[in-house]
Amino acid sequence: MATTSFTKKTLGLETAEPAVTPPPSTGHTTFAKKPKLAGAKSKKREIPEGLWTKCPKCSTMVFDKELDENLKVCTHCQHHFPIGSRERIHSLVETCSFEEMDAGMTSVDMLSFTGVASYVSKLEDYQKSTGLKDAVTTGIGKIGDQRLALGVMDFTFLGGSMGSVVGEKLSRLIEKGTEKGLPLIIISTSGGARMYEGMFSLMQMAKTCAALAYHAKARLPYISVLTHPTMAGVMASYASVGDLILAEPGAMIGFAGARVIKDTTQAELPPGFQTAEFLLDHGLIDAIVPRKELKARLVDYLGYMTPGQRQVAAAS
Repeated sequence: MATTSFTKKTLGLETAEPAVTPPPSTGHTTFAKKPKLAGAKSKKREIPEGLWTKCPKCSTMVFDKELDENLKVCTHCQHHFPIGSRERIHSLVETCSFEEMDAGMTSVDMLSFTGVASYVSKLEDYQKSTGLKDAVTTGIGKIGDQRLALGVMDFTFLGGSMGSVVGEKLSRLIEKGTEKGLPLIIISTSGGARMYEGMFSLMQMAKTCAALAYHAKARLPYISVLTHPTMAGVMASYASVGDLILAEPGAMIGFAGARVIKDTTQAELPPGFQTAEFLLDHGLIDAIVPRKELKARLVDYLGYMTPGQRQVAAAS
């Protein structure tokens, strides 16, 4: 029987696969590294530090210079950032009218407190970083036409805690205002009494309130301004006994933290019960005043509360 053979025809479209020769077997295999593009630039925009601040309330990036010009108030949502005592005094008093009192007074480690770090070392660190001797600046100055005694606390110094120096400086300020017949303004921000001084810090609550009692007996006005935060021993003493109590928007104000109060009372707490807005609705404070309006409002309040002094000043 004859055998038929077939021949495969190609149409010229097929391509022959090249033969693949396996690499020689060696002890290790090397791979060529990709060259780095030294000249290539990242598309990520680099923002220099110290020029912008992110608002914790609205998450907007605010230009620091713009924030400073607006007295540390967010231009988008009006969130009030913390502000130092020097900046606040500069924003309130008339130029070159503030005479500081007891500028060199510093705290003493009466209890020889030791812990992670000693009290003395903490004081030295905060004095270097803030440029302050302690958590309050006091003095005599002018707001508008009114001469007055002014005390301003600073939260950046050990959380604005009230130790012996804070209590002594405020007591001396109040007594000087009583002696000179001046109205008094204290702007508070504090986490409370300073634990490093134990009972000595708690004694400042009674001392400052006693000085305020003599000031009130002389029929001189006292305006207390509460800023974020004003808590614990400060709120339980001189900050809450003003003839007029003002607060900045959104300030946290209270004695103990919400968790401690809830665990103690075993009750559900209303939302925002330690904010300035809640306390205004419930009668603890008299008015909420934005930072940029504070100076003008203080001028009006002092004019209303010291009519006799204004007449004397006008006559002289």
